[in-house]
Amino acid sequence: MSIQKYAFGAIDGEPVEAFDIEAGRARATIITYAAALNRLFVPDGDGRQADIVLGYDDPASYVQNRGSAGAICGRYANRIADARFTLDGETYTLSPNEPPNHIHGGFRGFSKRIWTGEADTANKAVRLILKRPDGDEGYPGAVTTAVTYRLTDQPALEIVMEATTDRPTIVNLAYHGYWNLAGHGSGHVREQHLLIDADHYTPVGPGKIPTGEVAPVAGTAFDFRMARPIGAMIDDTAQLPEAGYDHNFCLNDNGRPLRRAARAVDPVSRRGLEIWTNQPGVQFYTANHFGKVPATGKDGAVYDRHAGFALETQNYPNAPNVPHFPSAVLRPGETYRHVMHIPFFVVQDMLV
Repeated sequence: MSIQKYAFGAIDGEPVEAFDIEAGRARATIITYAAALNRLFVPDGDGRQADIVLGYDDPASYVQNRGSAGAICGRYANRIADARFTLDGETYTLSPNEPPNHIHGGFRGFSKRIWTGEADTANKAVRLILKRPDGDEGYPGAVTTAVTYRLTDQPALEIVMEATTDRPTIVNLAYHGYWNLAGHGSGHVREQHLLIDADHYTPVGPGKIPTGEVAPVAGTAFDFRMARPIGAMIDDTAQLPEAGYDHNFCLNDNGRPLRRAARAVDPVSRRGLEIWTNQPGVQFYTANHFGKVPATGKDGAVYDRHAGFALETQNYPNAPNVPHFPSAVLRPGETYRHVMHIPFFVVQDMLV
């Protein structure tokens, strides 16, 4: 196994690099723009390979298109109400890049930066590092962030996101990849089956800001405790006004270091994945924005509404402003560590 490093273009004259990793029957490409997972090939039930993550062929397309495809989002992924929070008695005002709120770290959050990448051949991994100063997008504290992507022979993908600070701050990193288990250019994912290990979710109000309530999923469009097609209730506009999901689910705690967030299976290719994490929540998002502005992705594929689904393990949105949500505070001497373990498999039938 070797890791190949090569040029992936440039943004405003700054080079973007790519790394190809191969392990067992899986192979992946990671780019230094947004520390993004650009490609991921895994076999289906007949051994055929397909790239199951949405993405683009060049850096300019990543910059031009909305949706943070494959990116690492931070310093605080997801939304913060009114672009402000209070920490240790001091109120900080952040960039209102989704007025009046703040999302995914601001106008030039981590998903809009070029990271420094290095290969770790011995561990079949790529490590990317980003350093941002005190005051960046309004956040207190200089932060050093490291993300490691590792492929295993299972096959499985491991993503570890870490951060340290020199001053009290808030951190919530998230991998914002879009999955399509039939292949990234195969059309919508509404018939793919999904299970989310969550008895509760956080309802949202205006601007998709959580209301602060932690509500049961039972009897709602948010009940994925038993696997069902993603599109089973996606047209219920009374519960899903945007004809799609963009909601945080409160993961059940199994008392172990990692909890299962979700399991998904494509009934045609029979590819499946599970996501395990140490985080308390997962944002389930069905790429609704492509319905407004379709995008041309890798190899000329057209991404339209519901072309993929994201399962972003995370802290809860707006947690810094909701005392009963999990804490997002990071202090000097501490290390934020967010783990995702994503095994891939094939099924013989649809009992997922």
